[in-house]
Parts: sequence; structure tokens; C-alpha cells
Amino acid sequence: MSASGGTKAIVAALGANLAIAAAKFVAFAFSGSSSMLAEGVHSVADSGNQGLLLLGGKRAKREATPEHPFGYGRERYIYGFLVSIVLFTIGGVFALYEGYEKIQHPHELEHWYWPVGVLVFAILAEGFSFRTAIKESNEIRGKLSWSQFVRRAKAPELPVVLLEDFGALVGLVLALGGVGLTMLTGDGVWDGIGTLCIGILLVLIALVLAAETKSLLLGEAADATEVAKIREAVVDGDTVTSLIHMRTLHLGPEELLVAAKIAVQHDDTAAEVARAIDAAEARIREAVPIARVIYLEPDILRTSTSA
Repeated sequence: MSASGGTKAIVAALGANLAIAAAKFVAFAFSGSSSMLAEGVHSVADSGNQGLLLLGGKRAKREATPEHPFGYGRERYIYGFLVSIVLFTIGGVFALYEGYEKIQHPHELEHWYWPVGVLVFAILAEGFSFRTAIKESNEIRGKLSWSQFVRRAKAPELPVVLLEDFGALVGLVLALGGVGLTMLTGDGVWDGIGTLCIGILLVLIALVLAAETKSLLLGEAADATEVAKIREAVVDGDTVTSLIHMRTLHLGPEELLVAAKIAVQHDDTAAEVARAIDAAEARIREAVPIARVIYLEPDILRTSTSA
């Protein structure tokens, strides 16, 4: 599965969230709706998150240095983890606090048409952003289900944008429900309940993102398909007779480290072994282009014989 960063989806989400955030704060100013305030802060947090993803993608492209000989590819994972923290604290926890305060001290909505109009506009804008993220993801998702795609994707950007947009759409529906029930009943508690639901949703999404990016930060191996391709490519049956053992590690979404011990003929000369290693590296890179750092250790395969 490709590790495409989904820059188009990030930019689309950033533009949508900036416009939506401004509209929500205007609606809050005119109506006093806590759902609007929570949703406005949510959109600001999302905009900052997309900025973090773009910054992480740019910094990850820096060349390797003596202090960081394997490069900066995993910096994208760090910024992805920061996104989950921002979404949890600024988005989720603030919404929970605001919802609790509104339930404790409810008040009627003023100028109800402002929040309703903004929410409808926001649903349309978030729908466009979500559609862009789905289209970008479908190009690399293959036959994976959406949950499998989120769990297995090595590039954090698309899963983050997908979950953010999905959470934003559900949150907007919850906000619309809270505002609508407040209008129908005249009880501002419903606006607070809608805000609480938004906070719970954002916290859950943040926890999912944190768990996935934590796994990437710790270091994940290549997926099963890539491992199978490498195993098949490394052995040619002549100069390399078998693969003794192998380890893989993602140095970044688009850079894979491969370390393996390979079996060579016991009577090969040093020059022949060197040529065998070079040929095996070439076959691996042809089979899995993201395998950019390869270490192969030659050895003689020893088989036990019975007396």
C-alpha cells in the first residue's frame, strides 16, 4: 500500500476549516450557543492540525545528517501524534467543559437562524473536504476496509484527515440537534448536551489517532505483502540459497529498512559473495521500491544431520 501523504486532502481540509471556524464564531457571537463555540474551537483545532501535518511533511523531507543518519522520515509520525494531543485537549476537553457549564447555567438561544445557517454551510464544506479525503484514500486503499486502512496506513496524514472530517460531520449533526431541540423546547440544556456529545466524540477520535501514531512512532515492520515480496526477491537459488532470518522497520512512511541474514554457497569467494549481496539488494529494491536502506549479512546455512 502506497504511503502517499494526501497533501491535496490536507489543503482541502485546511481551507474548509478556516472558513467554517470564522462562520461558527460569528454565529456564537449572535446566538450565544455553546455548541457553536465548541464547534468553532473544534474547527480552529482542526486547522492547526492540518498546519502541523503540512509542517511535518515538509520537515520529513530533510536530508540525512551525521546526527540523524537515517533521515527525518519519522518526523511525520511525531506531528501526527501532536495532532491527536491537540484534538484531545483543545477540541475534546474544551467541548466537555463548555457543555458542562451550559447544562449548569442554561440560557435561551438568540437569533437562532445564525447557528442553523452556519451549521448547514459547515456540513456542506466539511462534506466537500471529506469527499476529497475519501477520493485520495481510495487511490491507495486497495481492497482494505476503512478500519483496516486506518490501522495499517504507514503515512499518518490521510487517516488523520479522514477521522477529523468524519468527526467534524458527526459533530455538526450533534450541534444541529442540540440547537434544534433548544429551539423547540426553549430549554438551553439541550444545547449543552449537544456540546457534551461533541466533546465525547472528539476525545474518542483523539484516542484512536494517538494509539495508531504511537504504534508508528515505536516502529512498525513492513506489511505482510511487502515482506513476502522481499523474501521472494532476496533468494535466487544460485548465489543466495535461502533467507535465514529478516527484520524490517519503517524509517518513515516511504522509507523501509531491511536487515537480513542470507545463506550463500560455502565455497564462494569473497568477490562472489559481494556480487551476490549487490544482486540481492537490487532485486529487493525492484520488488519493494521503498526499501532504501538494506543490510545483508552472508552466512553458511548449517543443517543438522542425524548420526
